[in-house]
Amino acid sequence: MAKYVYISIGSNKGDKFQNLQSAVNRMFDRVGTVENISKVYTSPAFGFESDPFLNACLIVKTELESDEVMQSLLDIETELGRTRTEGASYEARIIDLDVIFIEDEIINTELLNVPHPEMQKRKFVLLPFNDIASKFEHPILKQSVNSLLEVCEDTSVLTPIPQKLVNPITRFNFSHQNFIAIEGNIGAGKTSLATKMSEDFNAKLVLERFADNPFLPKFYEDAPRYAFPLEMSFLADRYQQISDDLSQLDLFKDFIVSDYDVFKSLIFSRITLQEDEFKLYRKLFYIMYKEIAKPDLYIYLYQNTERLQQNIKKRGRDYEQHIQDDYLNKINLGYLEFLKNQTELKVKIIDISDMDFVANRADYLAVLEQINA
Repeated sequence: MAKYVYISIGSNKGDKFQNLQSAVNRMFDRVGTVENISKVYTSPAFGFESDPFLNACLIVKTELESDEVMQSLLDIETELGRTRTEGASYEARIIDLDVIFIEDEIINTELLNVPHPEMQKRKFVLLPFNDIASKFEHPILKQSVNSLLEVCEDTSVLTPIPQKLVNPITRFNFSHQNFIAIEGNIGAGKTSLATKMSEDFNAKLVLERFADNPFLPKFYEDAPRYAFPLEMSFLADRYQQISDDLSQLDLFKDFIVSDYDVFKSLIFSRITLQEDEFKLYRKLFYIMYKEIAKPDLYIYLYQNTERLQQNIKKRGRDYEQHIQDDYLNKINLGYLEFLKNQTELKVKIIDISDMDFVANRADYLAVLEQINA
């Protein structure tokens, strides 16, 4: 489950602003999505004589464990050139990354102490923190960040600078697409990718309602008997859902992302139906298809059969556990045949056979790069 980590960053050596930006970029790549960044403040060195610091705070949404977050920050400090002096509590530094809060967790380990025990005494933490989370309540002191700032005895004078740190997520821009459809075989990760994109890029999420289809478990038990009612019910539901969701304008979302495209109905039905049933189904399909809005961008996630089976087993739906390789291969061939002859849609095929974009953030960002390209 994703959680929010509140991080303080500072630098008083070298190109201080660039040090902060480089740290933010690496946190985005390694730790998670940067949700918010404060202003950058000039502040005097706290507790020792040295050059002034630049300080800021940010909120990162991450799926890492708490100790993994801290270890990632220590690794980033090292990569940016920080060398810690043993026993020294205050010293000049190229970069300083501190976890202040991890939601309302209270953690005391050898690696991590959260909430940060000194944060309420430090104006260079509280002031930028107040920019982005003024109402956040300290889980031990039971006071908001704004209240802690008001009673803080630190008399340091902080000055905001004109430069603003850039959120690395801005290197991806999908808002020029009104509707992105993500497709792929059973177990390819369509829903996972669509969900992650909707959360990270303020998109309206449209998910296929397969779980509500009463014919699906029956189909896997007796395909010849239940194939036609299954495909007809899917077609009707997909038509209604796409028509309804795309017709409802959401002023608060930048675009729509779906984990299916309605053309999958024809691809699956060609495999599951008898010839005479398929001919009838195809006539009905094209009557509906011409009325449905088409995606501006059609993403196909190609995954090899072995990995598909692993993913199917992992998600544990009882009625999917006996799907044969041959069935998955036919579906894959059906999609590729459709895409090869496709002239109406803007299509991008992404080979994810060696990726795990659910567990590995680098793989997720690599997929986003390909979509964005």
